[in-house]
Amino acid sequence: MIMIEAVDKWYGQLQVLSECSASIDQGEVVVVCGPSGSGKSTLIKCINGLEEFQKGQITVDREPIKSASTNIYKLRSKVGMVFQNFELYPHLTSIENITLAPMKVLKRSREECVQRARKLLQQVGLSAHGEKYPSQLSGGQQQRVAIARSLAMDPIVMLFDEPTSALDPEMINEVLDVMVDLAKSGMTMVVVTHEMGFAQRVGSRVIFMDAGKIVEDRKCPDFFSNPNSDRAKAFLSKIVKH
Repeated sequence: MIMIEAVDKWYGQLQVLSECSASIDQGEVVVVCGPSGSGKSTLIKCINGLEEFQKGQITVDREPIKSASTNIYKLRSKVGMVFQNFELYPHLTSIENITLAPMKVLKRSREECVQRARKLLQQVGLSAHGEKYPSQLSGGQQQRVAIARSLAMDPIVMLFDEPTSALDPEMINEVLDVMVDLAKSGMTMVVVTHEMGFAQRVGSRVIFMDAGKIVEDRKCPDFFSNPNSDRAKAFLSKIVKH
């Protein structure tokens, strides 16, 4: 589903990704973790073209990101993205936030989109909140609306960029529960997170990054029971300890 091949990225003189390579199969749930500043969020944003990269190639569903023949906007519409800070339109209700892109981009009828939005709100446990605005919702509820908004585009891949880091502790589980259900449904997912319990519960593999490089790419049980690198061991000791 996703092929990352020797990707390098710089911000000016600062190299933030170095020789990053990985492949993600359909139905896999890949957790990307590592210390702050390791390049996790940058890598995931490169997958759907939100960040440009200078070297290498990323292919999604056999379409290369860096190619004149690729319609990046069409490709991006098939790749759902859930951000750290929700990014909902404050002047739109939950229903309106969810239906906007399918109506504008996929050219679906309002009736069809509203019907789909109500089903998605039910799926994320927010059936009673369709007419509420983001300011009337908790952080966890806003993030679940954001997930429903991404699912409304019928994506082939879902990308999550630290989806629980802006939430209060009590709200984290309600978002993770939705993500767990999504993973169990067979959705291909790439998740940047420090929630190691989620990784151990539904993760297929862990990609561990440090200083812009992929240090380890291993199956979840192997990574957590016996990480290869000293850097991963140190990282896990702090995450698990606290």
